[in-house]
Amino acid sequence: MGAKNTTPRRTVLVSGASIAGPALAYWLRRYGFAVTLVEKAAALRGGGYPIDIRGTAVEVVRRMGVLPRLRDAHVGIRRISFLDEQGDPIATLRPEAISGGEEGHDLEIPRGELAEILYGAIRDDVDILFNDSIATLHDHDGGVDVTFRGGTRRTFDLVIGADGIHSRTRSLAFGPEEPYHRYLDHCFAGFTMPNHLGLAHEGLTWNAPGRTAVLYAPRDDDRVHAFLNFLRPEPPFDAFRDPAAQRDLVAEMFSGYGWEVPRMVAAMRDSDDLFFDVVSQIRMPRWSTGRVALVGDAAYAPSFFSGQGSSLALVGAYVLAGELAAHAHHEDAFEGYERTLRSFVERNQALADEGSAGLSPRTAEDLARRDKALRIPAATLSSAGRDAHSALSLPGYDGFDAP
Repeated sequence: MGAKNTTPRRTVLVSGASIAGPALAYWLRRYGFAVTLVEKAAALRGGGYPIDIRGTAVEVVRRMGVLPRLRDAHVGIRRISFLDEQGDPIATLRPEAISGGEEGHDLEIPRGELAEILYGAIRDDVDILFNDSIATLHDHDGGVDVTFRGGTRRTFDLVIGADGIHSRTRSLAFGPEEPYHRYLDHCFAGFTMPNHLGLAHEGLTWNAPGRTAVLYAPRDDDRVHAFLNFLRPEPPFDAFRDPAAQRDLVAEMFSGYGWEVPRMVAAMRDSDDLFFDVVSQIRMPRWSTGRVALVGDAAYAPSFFSGQGSSLALVGAYVLAGELAAHAHHEDAFEGYERTLRSFVERNQALADEGSAGLSPRTAEDLARRDKALRIPAATLSSAGRDAHSALSLPGYDGFDAP
């Protein structure tokens, strides 16, 4: 991969402390960079639904030395049951048959626990700024001048946006989100609610045409994760900044349905942890401009229909840091980052179309076709996932990668 740059203490600002940001900070610090991590939240965000680490990403966390802790946190969902519109069972599958994952290899971990483990790997070595964010960027030949929301001004050699699908860093460096945003014709609401059905280590997926309701119990607990997903050809722009409008829209979309849906809608109305958004991807012709680059969802969000958001974030962080370590000039590093990763990203983003068809059929005909396939013994919903998850042979960067 070329000789590792030995210039001491190049400075990098990383924006975002969810998954990609801490992973990138870990690798950059290990390669000798001086790293500052800024996060707009006042503290590390706990809670959240379980997320997956699959394929190549498992090797990344092994090289980070955190795989044993992640295996301890693995929730081990045993089955996903599919229900028809009346709530009657259609089929029960192993989760790997849905994701295309590999049993005994891939991981499923509550988002907050993954974030805490990654944070623990960097907290003593990285300058971390909570309750702050980037207000302005000025990219020039000598570095990037940054003004923080809190008023501080600093100059960094590089700035990396790891701040999610609605990235502030991307908007400052690349302009508005719209040219890069691929809306997948669905919206969703996620929240927690009481576990009235006594579910444990399992999920229930209910479907009507263009509507999906999910109850997900990763552990034996008195609360479950609930998701209400619905087809909507146009994004609900009027609801983005209005929580009351979000709740009204979700309730309207699920009005008149049976099974547990009315109870879920009522719980959504009262929820204090509601998360509402559109289902979408970020697709960009380039992930860098000047001395600013993007990683994870900020650059190539694949959507939850792909199930690969966290895995792409971890792999992307590893590759970006390795390329920066292997090249003295950031232009060469950013080029290597894209050359190494782009086909892997595109292959995993393509999983979203298959995932949408299997998990959220749009029409009565699509739903009938999906249900017929589920009733076949040894049915699966993902035929391409496993190959895509492991499509990248992970590069090595000058022997730094084995703990």
